[in-house]
Amino acid sequence: MSGEAAPGASTGASTLLRGGLVLDGSGSPGRVADVLLHGDRIAEVGRHLTAPGARIIDASGLAVAPGFIDMHAHSDLAVLTDSAHLAKVSQGVTTEVLGQDGLSYVPATDETMPILREQLAGWNGVPDGLDFSWRSVADYLAAVDARGTAANVAYLIPQGSVRMAVVGTENRRATPAELDGMRAIVAAGMRDGAFGLSSGLTYVPGMFADSAELAALCAVVAEHGGFYAPHQRSYGAGALDAYAEMVAIARDTGCALHLTHATMNFGVNRGRAGDLIDLIDGAIADSVDLTIDTYPYLAGSTTLAALLPSWSAVGGPEATIARLADPAVRSRVAHELDVLGTDGCHGVPVDWATIEISGVRDPALSAAVGRTVAAIAADQGVPPTEAYFDLLVADRLGTSILQHVGDEQNVRTMMRHPRHTGGSDGILVGAKPHPRSWGTFPRYLGHYVREEGVLTLEDAIVHLSARPAARLGLTDRGRIAPGMVADLVLFDPATVTDRATYAEPRSQAAGIPWVFVAGRPVMADGMRTGETPGRALRKGTTAAR
Repeated sequence: MSGEAAPGASTGASTLLRGGLVLDGSGSPGRVADVLLHGDRIAEVGRHLTAPGARIIDASGLAVAPGFIDMHAHSDLAVLTDSAHLAKVSQGVTTEVLGQDGLSYVPATDETMPILREQLAGWNGVPDGLDFSWRSVADYLAAVDARGTAANVAYLIPQGSVRMAVVGTENRRATPAELDGMRAIVAAGMRDGAFGLSSGLTYVPGMFADSAELAALCAVVAEHGGFYAPHQRSYGAGALDAYAEMVAIARDTGCALHLTHATMNFGVNRGRAGDLIDLIDGAIADSVDLTIDTYPYLAGSTTLAALLPSWSAVGGPEATIARLADPAVRSRVAHELDVLGTDGCHGVPVDWATIEISGVRDPALSAAVGRTVAAIAADQGVPPTEAYFDLLVADRLGTSILQHVGDEQNVRTMMRHPRHTGGSDGILVGAKPHPRSWGTFPRYLGHYVREEGVLTLEDAIVHLSARPAARLGLTDRGRIAPGMVADLVLFDPATVTDRATYAEPRSQAAGIPWVFVAGRPVMADGMRTGETPGRALRKGTTAAR
């Protein structure tokens, strides 16, 4: 054999990827080479390698890259119920970061788990066959390993779930004892293998935490070498102030900061991404360890209930539904939605023509899917807020939406930043979910690299593989080199493209024939193989099986 040999390569089956354009994640120009996989590792990289008995895959005409890392995923239940997980692995995703936006299923108590299941129905559904018995990060990660997954999982501790477990859903400051309790839960989660902390500061109850409370939790995360990934208080009218709050917390605590779905949305921020870049660059110059992720689309995606003002959601889903039966409450909420702008809608009055229903919990309401709230209201001959309230209550807050509020210039500006990574923010449930769930990574490679030239191919691989691996501290992933875990994607640079659209969102990408996780093919010739080599990664113990 020739090439670079890895000391102590793992035992197991061998695969030789012959003659592909190797994009190694360093940002250097691609080179034609062979890549030899042995077991779960890359054994050699070089020209004219030989490997008797190895499976040979002709990679000529294909790029060979480190597997993509989805820095913002909402597959928390999908990884436990859908072993195929075609939405993600067909894009070349080999690792997903879960526990996002401050809300997920652990940590939890017996009292909070039913609330979380209801509150998260619009993000993850309520699938049959799960007992939801997990209460700690360790429990959840063990469940992922026990069931087997297509891709790897990294978990963030959701601050809203932590607050719910200790303080409840009330809008009040935590007592010193409660703050100690939350700090202890975060410390336990970090010891269990979480990579950091997320927050959802436009979602109940995480939004009720003040900066001091968030800083206290981030200080614990910093002690364990993790990072903070906030969904901040506003992406609309107060976006820059909200970003500045997150930067100040990171600066004061020494906690690494990852600004998730970092963009400037709504008409008030059109063309203002440069202001955010200035803030980010200033923080980096001030030694803040800061990275960002974005998705390459204009529409956002969340739940219909997320638009509500926070005061109306105190007490959880059942209390919210009960309030919305009161005409006086409806009138007050309608005024905030239409005139003032709610904290749930980022301080911007709702344009109901931009709110498209993407999924419903109750199949009887499926006629609403694909339609805007404005159109539904026009058909019913009622104000949009009345149609909104009626749908919320009928679907028990389980409705998911697309929110068409983005700006193309902002999207391009953010993805060019040298600290940028890719994150789909993909919600997988609903009849017409956001196409980013199936198309984010091929859209970067096809539309923004090949067609628009916003990024070079080599740089895009850094954004989608190497830099997110570095943020997670995965020293054995994100690069193609001997000894690295063989999480790899093979794609055709000339044809790779997203085929998921708003009309047909569950459409598999083109031009990605092969995907390997830990050296085993999860996609072969564009077809799912049935292999489930993914695992729950744990911070500090990330070596593959």
